[in-house]
Amino acid sequence: MTTWFIVMLVVFGAFKIIVSSLPNTVIESIISKYETHPQLEEENATVTINGNNLEGEQKSKIIHDFNEGLFLDRYYAPPHNEGTPLIINAKRGKKDFTFYIYSHEEHVDVVKQYKKKVVAYSLRSKNLQNSDMFVSADLA
Repeated sequence: MTTWFIVMLVVFGAFKIIVSSLPNTVIESIISKYETHPQLEEENATVTINGNNLEGEQKSKIIHDFNEGLFLDRYYAPPHNEGTPLIINAKRGKKDFTFYIYSHEEHVDVVKQYKKKVVAYSLRSKNLQNSDMFVSADLA
């Protein structure tokens, strides 16, 4: 009985040391798989508004503003938004995501879709909230 106790104590101690001293890159990769608001890469994303693809500086600015946005709250039911959304199609690893972004004065509503899963949340991003993209794309 004491032999098993000592063996289990050594195994548990080794497991505790290994888990508590994982490198930051391993921990960040594990956490990034489950984050609600992921960071997007410009090369793996397309930005569309009102059926028109945005390229160059406009695309870079929108993706940068999206990445810099502060996560506010998660909705348990997607909000009913009006207006034309800004659509970002992104690929991260093997997963394809679609983000629908609706701008409001106080915040930005984001609806993230992956396969059949839908997650809605709000962001605070001054540049996306006050962006003329929604207006200028309607005029174009």
